[in-house]
Amino acid sequence: MNLFDLRGKAALVTGGNGGIGLGMAQGLAAAGARVAIAGRDPEKNSQALKAVSGAIALQADVRDEKSCRAMVEDAAKRLGRLDILVNNAGINVRKQPQEYSIEEWKLVMDTNLTSAFVASQTAYAHMKNAGGGKIVNIGSMMSIFGASFTTPYAASKGGIVQMTRALATAWARDNIQVNAVLPGWINTALTRGAREQVKGLNENVLRRTPAGRWGEPQDLAGIAIFLCSPASDFITGTAIPVDGGYSVQG
Repeated sequence: MNLFDLRGKAALVTGGNGGIGLGMAQGLAAAGARVAIAGRDPEKNSQALKAVSGAIALQADVRDEKSCRAMVEDAAKRLGRLDILVNNAGINVRKQPQEYSIEEWKLVMDTNLTSAFVASQTAYAHMKNAGGGKIVNIGSMMSIFGASFTTPYAASKGGIVQMTRALATAWARDNIQVNAVLPGWINTALTRGAREQVKGLNENVLRRTPAGRWGEPQDLAGIAIFLCSPASDFITGTAIPVDGGYSVQG
C-alpha cells in the first residue's frame, strides 16, 4: 500500500538499539526506510544492527548538545537525507520526590526532553529543504497520569506532549508533521527494572490493562510506520496512546 510506503525515506531513531526504539526501527525498515540507530553503547548498537535490515549505527550521547547535533548531521550525511526523526532516547530514576538530587533531575530532563528539542531543531533544516518530514516524540502514560516514583520522568514526558504541539504548529507550514506516541506498560529493560523496584506493579498493570498483557516493543512498529508515512500527512500535534486500553480504563 503506497500510503504506508517508506521506500526512499531516511530515518533516525534515537535510543534505537533496544526496547521501544528498536521495535519502531524495525517497523520503519520493514516499510522500506533506511534507518540510522543512535545509542551510547556500541555493543548494543552492533546487536541492534542484526535486527534491523540495512540499518547503520551511530554512537552518540544525546545529553550532550554537541553530540546530539552531530548525531543528526551525521545521520543526514550518511543516509543522504533525513525525512524522519524518532526522539525515543530516555531514562528514568525512581525515587520519592523529596529524595531526588538536582543532578538526577537534570539527567532525566536532559535525556528525555532537552535532547528531543535539540535533535528536532537540528533536523528542521534538513526536512524543510527536502520539502517536508516527520518527527515522532516518545511520551509515556506518565504524560497523562501521575505516579509517586516518577517526578522528573513525568515532568519530562508531559513536556514532550506540549513541545510536540508547539513544534507542530510552528512547522506545519513547512510540511513537517510532529506527533507524540504515549506507550503504555511495555516489556523493556526499563520497565523490567520498574517491576523489580515497585511492589505489585506487574499485577496492577495487568489488572488495569483491558488487553490483559504488557505490550512488547513490536507493538510500536505499526504506529511508527503510520506516523512516518503519507497516511498521516494531515495529522499533526497529536499524542496517541499505544497501551492496550490502559488509559481509557475507568
